[in-house]
Amino acid sequence: MSTLPPAKTFQELLVWQKAHQFVLNVYRYTESFPKSELYGLTSQLRRAAVSIAANIAEGFKKRGRADKARFMNISQGSIEECRYYLILSRDLSYGDTSHLSAQLEEVSKLLQAYTEALLSPPRIAHFSTPSSPPDS
Repeated sequence: MSTLPPAKTFQELLVWQKAHQFVLNVYRYTESFPKSELYGLTSQLRRAAVSIAANIAEGFKKRGRADKARFMNISQGSIEECRYYLILSRDLSYGDTSHLSAQLEEVSKLLQAYTEALLSPPRIAHFSTPSSPPDS
């Protein structure tokens, strides 16, 4: 079984790449929001989306597993915040959110898997030695 080498930068993380793509799409989506939402929903949705990718990036450089996981948890909170803003946007008839919701779900699943990997104990190869025959 082959494994990928550890990422050297946060940009190499698939979860960050997908989160960054989500941010770009949120910016495009919110461009068509009413001007009255500039300091309301537009700003809130953009900030929450940016927070997902930014906390993944910041957490990447933290040293301890628990510290890294804390930043991933902040990202997970921002995912839920975005989930709500997409529901609100849809209910206000600001546009179709299905594509963004699907993207957000993918980021959520990747982030959950990444966080679980961070929190699981490191795998250590165990080599067994042949047992000695019992003394007679």
